Amino acid sequence: MKRIVIVGGGFAGVYAAQALERRLGRREDVELLLFSRENYFVFQPMLPEVISGTIGLLDVVSPLRRLLRQTHVHVREIESIDVANHTITVAPGFKPHANVMAYDHLVLAPGTVTDFRGLPGLPEHALPFKNLADALELRSRVIRALEEADVESHDATLRRQLLTFVVAGGGFSGVEVVAELNDFVRDVARSYRRIDPKEIRVVLVHGQDRILPEVSPKLGTFAQRILRQRGIELVLQRRLVAATGESASLSDGTTIATKTLVSTIPSSPHPLIDALALPKTKNGRIVVDSALRVQGHENLWALGDCASVPAQDGAACPPTAQHATRQGALMGENIAAALDGRPLRGFDFKGLGKMGSLGRRNAVAEIFGLKISGFLAWFLWRTIYLAKLPGWGRRIKVATSWTLDLVLSPELVDLRISAGGGVMHEHFEPGQDVFAEGDLGDRVYILLSGRAEVVREPRGAAVGAPGGQVVAKVVAILGPGECFGEMALLGNAPRNATVRCLDPMTVLSIPKRDFGLLAANVPGLRKSFEEVNARRVLSSH
Repeated sequence: MKRIVIVGGGFAGVYAAQALERRLGRREDVELLLFSRENYFVFQPMLPEVISGTIGLLDVVSPLRRLLRQTHVHVREIESIDVANHTITVAPGFKPHANVMAYDHLVLAPGTVTDFRGLPGLPEHALPFKNLADALELRSRVIRALEEADVESHDATLRRQLLTFVVAGGGFSGVEVVAELNDFVRDVARSYRRIDPKEIRVVLVHGQDRILPEVSPKLGTFAQRILRQRGIELVLQRRLVAATGESASLSDGTTIATKTLVSTIPSSPHPLIDALALPKTKNGRIVVDSALRVQGHENLWALGDCASVPAQDGAACPPTAQHATRQGALMGENIAAALDGRPLRGFDFKGLGKMGSLGRRNAVAEIFGLKISGFLAWFLWRTIYLAKLPGWGRRIKVATSWTLDLVLSPELVDLRISAGGGVMHEHFEPGQDVFAEGDLGDRVYILLSGRAEVVREPRGAAVGAPGGQVVAKVVAILGPGECFGEMALLGNAPRNATVRCLDPMTVLSIPKRDFGLLAANVPGLRKSFEEVNARRVLSSH
């Protein structure tokens, strides 16, 4: 029996599996397997609408087992691929046993991943936007920020951070996200009596001189005008280079104070693809021929975002859904031809056009060379994508949601799926306070890289500075491996000093509850922390 394994449950992988089912599904000598992290397929173009609740949470996803009736779906990740021996190693499930599986043909379509390497603080503090979980997390973050801002009255800086929302990336994904985010925030803010709409700030950061570089300058300029009219600030020719829990740092040295940062860039090769010793382009995409076969390998195929598929003009096909779906269809045809010894066909799709929603019945589109903007482009956007949505049931649900959205207000329910707030990494930039003297103790920190200073305000009268100004005293310099913030938790007292970042630093942040469990159950842990604090007190005198 011939085993065909497909890696990836996105547009490329699912459409390849469907094409293989049409051509090989009835053959008893062929077995089709698809590996995916989730048991559902996400219709990516409509994902931003989950933020505002314009469509239901599950309306953009379709169960893989219903889309692929003749394919064995494995909700597992692939840990490694042995191209020489034609095997894959599958991640373990409930039992950690090795699972090595042989294949006759392997189809690589895992797509790309959001990779924040080299951008300090983004892995810890920036929200990616790639899947359904990201959309739900962003929606929840926005609602929590509004809830906190509504009750925050004594800290003006914190209030500004809570009401500032930043999106990095001015391509189609970033523009659609910021448009939906802006509409949602400004709509639901009316339900909060203590929030003035003028306080809300939505910012789009983009490194080029105009947004939507994929379309013509005229359409890009139109999109910029529409977004600005809606109250979105456009920060152009500046890139996001770092982030903390309180701000986004830009390439010109400026910062934007915010508690909500979304980054739709950069996309990098999937780690599984990155680890393979295959011919690749400079950006890490696998080099394939026009038939989608990997160079030098008869039974290895690649398509979608992870592959550099040559177009008729010699350039690589853009990583869009319309190209991925047609590559999937061709993949099924060519693998069937390879099994039967027939010649393979080359990929010759040129693309139908590009579309992007700007929210509130506005969009831009280039279709068959025609440049369209405004309501007509928006109508085409919805019509075309509704027709492409898998299954009539999903189409009816989405169409119903769109109709009801015309007359009903957006929902304000905050679905906190995960507990959150556990042990995590945090990044801080020079001059930023980790916590201030007098704050309530809520977390313990272990310094992983960088340096921080411990600053204490003098007790009693003002000392040392002209005009009687109080001068804070630096009582300690902390380096990698040191911990701080534990005594406020152990003593159930306010912070007795301010800890301020000196160099860009990363810390391991442990919440009060988790630290309390450790201190209560690990013998000698509390005593060792008390001894460290006593030594610090002695060295500060």
